[in-house]
Amino acid sequence: MRQRRIKDLDSKIEAFRQYCIDSPGEYKGRWREEFAGSRPFAIEIGCGKGQFITRMSERHPDWMFLGFEGHRSVALHALEKERETGSENVRFVLQYIRSLNEIFADGEVDWIFLNFSDPWPKERHAKRRLTYGEKLKEYARVLSPGGILEFKTDNDGLFEYSLEQVLKQGCFVVEEVTRDLHVAKAPSEYVTTEYEDKFSAAGKSINFMRLKKA
Repeated sequence: MRQRRIKDLDSKIEAFRQYCIDSPGEYKGRWREEFAGSRPFAIEIGCGKGQFITRMSERHPDWMFLGFEGHRSVALHALEKERETGSENVRFVLQYIRSLNEIFADGEVDWIFLNFSDPWPKERHAKRRLTYGEKLKEYARVLSPGGILEFKTDNDGLFEYSLEQVLKQGCFVVEEVTRDLHVAKAPSEYVTTEYEDKFSAAGKSINFMRLKKA
């Protein structure tokens, strides 16, 4: 979706400097020491406008959250939401990331959220999908023993592809799968994204899987 150009974007983002981490690779192997401490450490890859991660930070004040969003005009909305909530347990990386291995040491993350990722529907773009087999191996490496990966999408084709990749790679145990999350669970059991609200209101079912590091 094309985003509206925001005037003076850089200066507006600068006003939220305290919520941003500019060089995440410098923390590799030190996230516990410098950032999360003994708290559960969760990341969202592609946090968009921030509804999910900010609501999760309110629901779990004893966790530490890190959101990745490379589209800076979108990320500005997430920063604004963070200021509105006033929570101190979420930070943002305003960059696209090539590999989590460049940012996290093995076993350094407890929870990974993938919400409504780009489906990259053309077969030649399969390696760009965030649930491509090698990506799943990457997530498993940076997750702590028993760490969790949660994936949500409205795209049925991407969901079936992702489930196939999970079963093929064998680095995760499937704990839960549903093709209609909002029917399978009570509203109190999940936190929605902006896209999720839009798709659900239009009658589209939400696919969900919860995976545990094998």
